Amino acid sequence: MAFEASTGYAAPSTSTLQDLDTALPMFNIERVSLQFSISSDFVAAQVANNVLILALSTGRILRIDLDSPADIDDIDLPKKPSEIGIIRHLFLDPSASHLIITTTLGENYYLHTQSRTPKALSRLKGVAIESISWNPSQPTASTREILVGASDGNIYEVYIEPSAEFYRREERYLKGVYKTNDGPVTGIWTDLIPGRADLRRVVVTTPSKLLHFAGKIGRHGHEGSGSIFSKLFESETPVIHEISVVSNGPISTLAVSPEVEDHHSVDPSSPERTYAWLTSQGVLHGKLFLSTDTSELGDKVVAESRLLTRSQLPHSQTTGGRVRKQQDPVTSMVLSQWHILQLVEGRIVAINRLDDTIVLDQVVLEPGQSALGLVADIKKNTYWLFTTQEIFEIVVTDESRDVWKIMLKSQHFEEASQFAKTSAQKDAVATASGDYLVGKGQYMEAAAVYGRSTKPFEQVALTFIDKGEQDALRKYLATKLSTLKKSSIMQRIMLATWLVEIYMAKLNALEDTITTKAELSESMNTAETQDQLSTIRREFQDFVSKYKSDLDRKTIYEIISSHGREEELLYFATVVNDYNYVLAYWVQRERWQESLDVLKKQTDPEIFYKYSSVLMAHVPVDLVEIMMRQANLNAQKLIPALLNYNNITRVPLKQNQAVRYLLFEINQHQSTDAAVHNTLISIYASHPTSDEADLLTYLEAQSYAHEQNYDADFALRLCIQHKRVQSCVHIYSSMSQYVQAVDLALKYDEVELASDVADRSDTDPALRKKLWLAVAKKVISQSSGIKTAIDFLRRCDLLRIEDLIPFFPDFVVIDDFKEEICAALEDYSRKIDELKKEMDESQETAAHIKTDIKALEQRYAIVEPGERCYVCGLPLLAGQFFVFPCQHAFHSDCLAKRVVELAGIAKGKRIAELQVEVSKGVSVGSKKEKAIRELDALVGSACVLCSELAVKLIDEPFLSAADDRTVWAL
Repeated sequence: MAFEASTGYAAPSTSTLQDLDTALPMFNIERVSLQFSISSDFVAAQVANNVLILALSTGRILRIDLDSPADIDDIDLPKKPSEIGIIRHLFLDPSASHLIITTTLGENYYLHTQSRTPKALSRLKGVAIESISWNPSQPTASTREILVGASDGNIYEVYIEPSAEFYRREERYLKGVYKTNDGPVTGIWTDLIPGRADLRRVVVTTPSKLLHFAGKIGRHGHEGSGSIFSKLFESETPVIHEISVVSNGPISTLAVSPEVEDHHSVDPSSPERTYAWLTSQGVLHGKLFLSTDTSELGDKVVAESRLLTRSQLPHSQTTGGRVRKQQDPVTSMVLSQWHILQLVEGRIVAINRLDDTIVLDQVVLEPGQSALGLVADIKKNTYWLFTTQEIFEIVVTDESRDVWKIMLKSQHFEEASQFAKTSAQKDAVATASGDYLVGKGQYMEAAAVYGRSTKPFEQVALTFIDKGEQDALRKYLATKLSTLKKSSIMQRIMLATWLVEIYMAKLNALEDTITTKAELSESMNTAETQDQLSTIRREFQDFVSKYKSDLDRKTIYEIISSHGREEELLYFATVVNDYNYVLAYWVQRERWQESLDVLKKQTDPEIFYKYSSVLMAHVPVDLVEIMMRQANLNAQKLIPALLNYNNITRVPLKQNQAVRYLLFEINQHQSTDAAVHNTLISIYASHPTSDEADLLTYLEAQSYAHEQNYDADFALRLCIQHKRVQSCVHIYSSMSQYVQAVDLALKYDEVELASDVADRSDTDPALRKKLWLAVAKKVISQSSGIKTAIDFLRRCDLLRIEDLIPFFPDFVVIDDFKEEICAALEDYSRKIDELKKEMDESQETAAHIKTDIKALEQRYAIVEPGERCYVCGLPLLAGQFFVFPCQHAFHSDCLAKRVVELAGIAKGKRIAELQVEVSKGVSVGSKKEKAIRELDALVGSACVLCSELAVKLIDEPFLSAADDRTVWAL
């Protein structure tokens, strides 16, 4: 069995606010074609969460999942209709988990979604249920606490929990919590108060009254142990709305709007819903406001409600097109999100609850056809009409399409803007809202609204200018600028520039007011003006930061400068990263600390190069501190600034900031740039101080590091120019020009310095002696006595007294250095004796060598018969052979081949040449003999098995791949 919807009964929209952009009607009524046969009429129906429940007059219940309508559960009540009566009402909770069935004879049954067997509710036996308020938390395992309204005016609280035990009741408890004296309880609704778990709101309706309860509920030890609503009904006094005239004919019912999926409220977090109460006078409807303060909640709900009278419903037409004068009765009603749907004598009438306009009036039922009523699925926002034989679905398409117009007519502009969907709609709302606010004198609010509209720019701007509302004009321009596209370059630049002009004028006006203490308006004092000044300044700064790409630098500089706004001028330059401008500004005004503050934040090396000269002249210490924190500076480009600083300053070298920075580059950044090193040498050499310790320390550090990153010729010329003798001598020495070094030192009478150079241990002894002679000559020429010269002689181990005698004057008496001459002669005599001894030892050694040679001529070796060559393994006596003292013997050819393999390339080549020469007879006579002796000497110089030639065989295996390896097997 299955059913499907047909496309018949398309109803045209009769909305007086029809949106021309929407082609489809708002409401479309479709008959659902049943694909299964029924043996009896429908007597009740409910829809919730896309689950359809149909009750037949035979007592059968059909449960259909609309997502898969082919699957239908066919459920029978435990007893026949003749015993319990015909099904009267179905009550299905919003989650479609719980179903309560009532019959005409007062029998009540409960059916869970996972069960196919309805269970009798024994405690509710005999209670004619008219309405049920399901638990607002929508539980699925049990109903938890629900309220049941009866036809006798009683309200019961019941907790139903399904059980598989046969003897256990479904109701955990049942308690009467309230009773009305105005007939049956036709409707009851419960909802939660957000933020307070202990608060509830209960709305109860009877044919003549609407009662609103709100307050705290009771709590017990554990869930389901007892009533929680008793406290609410006992302690709270309801707010009552009563109608004066009650007709017996019309049906009274309570409806609540569906759950909102796409919420368009101004407060998106608001879960407020609407209600509608059908009475004999019409439909009372309004918002179910929510508040944690429940004392005034009921009064607010009732006060804000409106009555849609029955007279506002259209009359039906009789035969012949005549309109009936008598008002048709309303037999059923439901609420959609924005409309009240009523069943009026076979017609569906939809009325917009915001402005009471009729958007649908369509005949659906045939004459004489009875309807079970309208049903709303408040979870899925679907709406249904049931008759005893047919099902109709009321399809809603874009129900909120006209809400923005209604809100706009009622001057609820914020809400209208929320519901406007297209750009044209939003523009219409913005324009109308702006005009309304201007008329009310609310210019600032109008400016924000106009900024989002397409109302002509000139017209809006002139309106604010004529009214003298510069603040509103500023807000309008800012809003308009925020809506312009990035591609509208000229428009954005013009608006942004105009805004800067307005900001400057506003800031000047506020400062003038504060400075002159002019008379202020009653609503403003000096402190407020100061606060407003700070606010406008921050607003300007935010504006510049956000729209800096839309501001032309040159133009903005001119505008701000014309107003004399220094702070704003510098802020703008900083925001657009024009630090050259900022630095130039402060430098021109000789505001050095401000200049340094800007420079601290920079990383562009060009800025440092540009302003280093002037800043080094005035704030050298701070500037060098900043430059030392920069990792991307080229020190060579800073040299002009450093030299200029050095020329104008007269501070000790320890305090010289140029020296400090250059040493930092050399020591920390390991600079090898010759220009940097030469600059440092120039500053050291040219300094007025006579102390050249710092220069010498630098030069020595370069030597110790085995570096010379400076230009030695340049440094030498500079040091000679400024008479830095020690440094010059060091440079000469580093260039290995020791003679020039000693000569320069002696020229300036620096004997000790010359002695240090002459005494270097790495120089050639002959050169050392030459240098010492030059020093000695200087010492002897300067000495006042022979004793001084003799003392100097003792410092050097290369000079003798005879070397110094030519330097003494002719009249010097030999007795003055007699001891030195005697010591020298004794030394000569000792050395002669040592030489004689060495000669005797050499002669003795030569005699021993001759004896050994003669003995070698008589040495021999015994070769046994059958002895074999150690290379080829063949008998040794088969050819020429060599025998070594180690008793190893080899064929001449085998030994020669082996020596060629092990010897070097040159020796091997020579052996091969000699072999060819001997074998082919190239040489004859003495030449041949000489070749043979040379070949024998090369081949037989050493044994290839036990001499150093054997060491080369250390990495060769004992057996090659061709050898028989089994001899090594164990």
